[in-house]
Amino acid sequence: MSTRFRMATNPWRLRLARPGLRWLLGLGLFLGLQASRSAAFYLPGLAPVNFCEASRETATCKSTVALFVNRLDSVESVLPYEYNTFDFCKDSEKRNPSENLGQVLFGERISSSPYKFPFNRTGTCIKVCVKSYDTANDDQEKKLAFLRKGIRLNYQHHWIIDNMPVIWCRNTGDGTKCCTPGFPIGCFITKSGESKHACLIHPEFNKSNIYFLFNHVDITIAYHEDSGRNGGFARLVSARLEPQSYKHSGEGRLACNGPPMEIPEEHTEKFNVTYTYSVQFEENKSIKWASRWDYILDSMPHTNIQWLSIMNSFVIILFLSGMVAIIILRTLHRDIIRYNEMSSSEDAQEDFGWKLLHGDVFRPPRSRMLLSVFLGQGTQVLIMTFITLLLACLGFLSPSNRGALMTCAVVLWVLLGTPAGYVSARMYKTLKGVKWKTNFLLTALLCPGVVFADLFFMNVILWVEGSSAAISFGTLIGILAMWCGISVPLTFVGAYFGAKKKFRFPVCTNQIPRHIPQQSFFTKPLFGIMIGGILPFGCVFIQLFLILNSIWSHQMYFMFGFLFLVFIILLITCSEAAVLLCYFYLCAEDYHWWWRAFFTSSFTAVYLLIYTVHYFFTKLQITGTASAILYFGYTMVMVLIFFLFTAL
Repeated sequence: MSTRFRMATNPWRLRLARPGLRWLLGLGLFLGLQASRSAAFYLPGLAPVNFCEASRETATCKSTVALFVNRLDSVESVLPYEYNTFDFCKDSEKRNPSENLGQVLFGERISSSPYKFPFNRTGTCIKVCVKSYDTANDDQEKKLAFLRKGIRLNYQHHWIIDNMPVIWCRNTGDGTKCCTPGFPIGCFITKSGESKHACLIHPEFNKSNIYFLFNHVDITIAYHEDSGRNGGFARLVSARLEPQSYKHSGEGRLACNGPPMEIPEEHTEKFNVTYTYSVQFEENKSIKWASRWDYILDSMPHTNIQWLSIMNSFVIILFLSGMVAIIILRTLHRDIIRYNEMSSSEDAQEDFGWKLLHGDVFRPPRSRMLLSVFLGQGTQVLIMTFITLLLACLGFLSPSNRGALMTCAVVLWVLLGTPAGYVSARMYKTLKGVKWKTNFLLTALLCPGVVFADLFFMNVILWVEGSSAAISFGTLIGILAMWCGISVPLTFVGAYFGAKKKFRFPVCTNQIPRHIPQQSFFTKPLFGIMIGGILPFGCVFIQLFLILNSIWSHQMYFMFGFLFLVFIILLITCSEAAVLLCYFYLCAEDYHWWWRAFFTSSFTAVYLLIYTVHYFFTKLQITGTASAILYFGYTMVMVLIFFLFTAL
């Protein structure tokens, strides 16, 4: 006579998923509205700066608008370079604003520039500096060659005024207006006469095998003046520019017109490049300081398409989650009711399917040490991601607070060593492991060590290439100190308390393992794991495309509300897919479910890797071996992090 136990069949408990989905839908609509209005959110810690004319300058009102420069990057190269690496005009009184950890890790290098404008004073064709190039001078020849390389790879300037990116707007071929927070150094035309990059919108650039340098900018700064609230002072609300190319005939009388500034592929004569600018101020009464980022977000390319795609993805995600939940509820509900209707031993039938495995279902798996380590690290990454995205969608980590997102993520990861150690040690103890100290060391060092080794290898490449993204030796020592001095001890504390407890199982495990019958193709591990990873990946691939664009195409990502919602639905879908496939395994009388449940959801990372490879060859224009190595190196870090938190 088989051992039987009775199960509760409260219908309200089985229908919790439906109100949960309605609550999730309401949360999605709320976060979506928050995402659409995030630009108008007043970010704590960033106070507005007042500007006024020189005659009214005070301690709380500046009369000079300073322009800062950031690193230069390109969609054709992963290697960013500092502004001063190129031979541009430099500030004689160079000042570097303090940078946080996130800016350093992302390679941002903000410094002052010689571009300084008296507030509300129009300037026309003002000289900044003159650069001379002579082929007889090796140093000048190298600088010119590097400048040509920057133009050929379409490197982009990134200028900042009052903590706002200066944007460049131009008309596209279909008649729409496209704005980007950067503008190119120049453009060039190949030997065959093919126009590249910005030369496509300048028909006057028509000479073959010539580089055209944008040595002049027309800057327009808009300000908002509200005498009732800020004492009559002005606050800047937008900054735009239009790059131009002019070959100035002489330094005495500059005229910003005429033929473009040409740099031939091969030259033998000495020539000068004069950098100039024109600036004008205009009052804008419709845009206020609190919503001044709206013009940047609204003018970003593909913004309208993003909204349509995200809403479409949101509907698909809800459909998939509802389908998985209904299958689980109906199947389990039917089995439990039929099992509980057996009121007497006469009505009892021979157990079948998953009910035969109650004595083997909690049998410890192979490689229990590695499984518990992955679960602990996944817990750490999961909590870190959840808190970071929550703060971002609330507006505390908006794009105006540069580097805050990465800084928050790193600090949270360091401080969340205790949950990682606790979960790993307790799971290892539950699986009858006895080497808890080894478990602690692997939890604290294995996955972080892999990430650090990968980043260190890529940092060596950045050092060799002279990129601004290269992390200094002192910063590396600081990161190691945070890891070994804070994260590792906190992991030990969690492991110490976790090793004293274990999860309690409702049934005992038989001493003799049960024989597993022959499995069909559909119940074999590989098929189920591959199918289980498709549903979670379908939830995130649209957001993944937008995130990859923001990273590699240097576009701003600001829809953190939708990203947080997709993150929550991703976790729900991963859990439901793992539970559903585990149920099928158990119905086939196969109790080796531990690692299969782990890989069912974490296999989504494999699809992520495949998609990033597809994105590299179809969407990007990256050239060079170093850039390709860096792309796949950073991709492996992303895949590992995604693998860990989806496995939970």
